Amino acid sequence: MKLKDLLARLAAIKTEAKAICDAADSDNAGDITEDQKKVFDALMVEKDEVNANIKRLEQLGDMDASAGRVTEPSAPANPDPGPRATVHDRAEEDPMRGFAHVADFAMAVRAASARPGAEAYGLDPRLNIGADAPTNFHRETGSSDGFMVPPMIVQTVWDMIFDGEGILNAVAPEPTESNQVQISRDESTPWSSTGLQANWASEGVQLSPSRLLTEQSNVQLHKLHAFVTATEELLSDAPRLNNRLTKGAAAVIKWVADDAIVLGDGVGKPLGWQTSGALVTIAKEAAQAADTIVSANVLKMFARLLAIQSRGAFWLAHKSTLPQLAVLTIGNQPVYTQVGTGIQDMPAARLLGMPIVWSEHAQVVGDLNDINLVSPMGYYATTKAGGMKFAQSMHLFFDFDVQAFRWTFRLGGQPYLSAPVTPANGGDTLSHFITLAARA
Repeated sequence: MKLKDLLARLAAIKTEAKAICDAADSDNAGDITEDQKKVFDALMVEKDEVNANIKRLEQLGDMDASAGRVTEPSAPANPDPGPRATVHDRAEEDPMRGFAHVADFAMAVRAASARPGAEAYGLDPRLNIGADAPTNFHRETGSSDGFMVPPMIVQTVWDMIFDGEGILNAVAPEPTESNQVQISRDESTPWSSTGLQANWASEGVQLSPSRLLTEQSNVQLHKLHAFVTATEELLSDAPRLNNRLTKGAAAVIKWVADDAIVLGDGVGKPLGWQTSGALVTIAKEAAQAADTIVSANVLKMFARLLAIQSRGAFWLAHKSTLPQLAVLTIGNQPVYTQVGTGIQDMPAARLLGMPIVWSEHAQVVGDLNDINLVSPMGYYATTKAGGMKFAQSMHLFFDFDVQAFRWTFRLGGQPYLSAPVTPANGGDTLSHFITLAARA
């Protein structure tokens, strides 16, 4: 095959690959189907073969050119120069592809998108790094070229979402390649008469078999997105734009994900523990005053926690409960204890030895859900492998001179238990999730 034919085929492969990306964004909101993935992977294999053939033809051309050159007989042979240092472009090894931050990348894309044929007027060369197969970013039009997002940009926001304290971080989602996960739930306890059993046996006596009692449950991964627009003024202010696209996007995504794990109704979002059948609600004390928390409340909550899976348990409480919790005592001993040297180290504290996480996902003092006792081991969460996806477009708001940015990822989740479990020796049921009834 001639060189011009190979170059033409290489351009066609790139066009076909972009068409698959455009179709995925149009039909599946950026998620590529299995059939599309197979075609895309085949194109990438063919691209490598075409590039290899082009290189061979170029090398052959170099040899033909060298054959026509004459070397002076009197020219002395070059002495062995010894070891030499070599220099090569390592831009593709840089996870930011040479960009300082996400705002720097966004403004480069904006400049390239400003008018048709911008590439001919000096396209930012950093946008061409890794541009052979743009699989995770393209502009919102089927005819436009795309620019690959530097991997560190997406990873930075992903890390911010899971950084530090937070409900999403506590439940530790597992990754999956699918948009739906089937889990096997075993709601039997070690002391129940059904399910997996352990029995004593005498020598030479047949062992007693037991059988796992599992129930299949489908966990759907739901799409969560942050859609951000930026005006001409904001685009020209790199620090503000960078903050809005990274910290701002991470904060709102983390907030919405955490809120769904607590309060989600399971429709288009994860099922939260507050709306699930696994929740245990502790009644208020007789004649208990409105908007108060007493020691008996938290002691009864602790008594209902499923002890065999309580590792990592914590209190999730609204900040308005602090004046009530800080003065709780049993006899002369405080129920609420400071971490550190006293009141100056507020608000880090423990209640009955377990840490308190102050959260706006809890309700104000006196309302249902103002204080919760949570064992994150009782919640199953899953995210789509590959983490976050990022897309940028100026076409949606072209007539307003506004650019749009979109972050998306998928999250699914639900409590492992469908209902509280019965203790071994009778008494009140137990669960991973305990809350206090309203005290109006």
